[in-house]
Amino acid sequence: MPTRREFLLSAAALAARRAGAAPAKPMRGVFIIMATPYTDAKAVDYEDLAREVDFLDRAGVSGMVWPQMASEYSYLTKEERMRGMEVLARAARGKKPALVLGVQGPNTETAVGYARRAAELGPDALIAMPPTEAQSLDDFKRYYATLAKLTDRPFFVQTTGGAKGITPTADFLVDLAREFPNFGYIKEEFHPVVERMKAEAAHKPPIHAVFSGAAGRGMLYEMRLGFDGTMPGAPYADLYAQVWELYQGGQHAKARDLFSKLMLVINLDEQVPHSRNYILKKRGIFKTTVSRRGESRFTPEATREMDFQFAALKPYLRW
Repeated sequence: MPTRREFLLSAAALAARRAGAAPAKPMRGVFIIMATPYTDAKAVDYEDLAREVDFLDRAGVSGMVWPQMASEYSYLTKEERMRGMEVLARAARGKKPALVLGVQGPNTETAVGYARRAAELGPDALIAMPPTEAQSLDDFKRYYATLAKLTDRPFFVQTTGGAKGITPTADFLVDLAREFPNFGYIKEEFHPVVERMKAEAAHKPPIHAVFSGAAGRGMLYEMRLGFDGTMPGAPYADLYAQVWELYQGGQHAKARDLFSKLMLVINLDEQVPHSRNYILKKRGIFKTTVSRRGESRFTPEATREMDFQFAALKPYLRW
């Protein structure tokens, strides 16, 4: 049972969100980590970034998140990140999915710059990985405590992506949420993922939602355990959304069958690097398969395999 203090903190957070400019959207379901599109010259293609919002809205997902690891955020300049957030804020207006803007930085000062601009744009939520320049868990705490002063919107703490050798424990995350009620949202990716998610979800409130990542590979089991959502990549957003819808609607066998087809194409990314870029272009969402992580050249054999596995998904496509 929550303590009286935890209940009052949660109520205060809810009142703060209701007082904000944007109506609250549920922080639950499939929240897609958006991909970053590029031109042939490797410049960010902001037109395609806005088109990706239209795709995700039609796909039926609950949320969209940018920029994170799958967005190649570490390859983006400050100016590109700032402009991208502005483009997405405009494109997301009137759309159903919640917009979550990523504000992480290597240190507190850098993250504050992103967070201030993000807060001005009025997203539905924010997210940040821990700082990579931190030396201790205390540094993590100072980083998030500083960010907490900038917004009362829901704020996801991603457990991975920070300084090597420093792991935010479940106790750390719960204490953070108790002190800053809008920080009770977690994207968990540290192993053992399920055990950590269980430990975090046991503290509701002050914890409000526990999500996973890792391309949504564990989402069926996680739904069975009652967790709140997952944050996979963009190319198959409509498939993830339908797996969620089917399972939540009690059609568990159909959810399992569709999920098995989805996993075949998700696993392809390990055998065919940049297969996600290929699918985004094939589906007409992006103009190119360009990535700043490396060249995306596909052999005829790899192309045939991607097309073969993708063909099984065609009856379920919403774009």
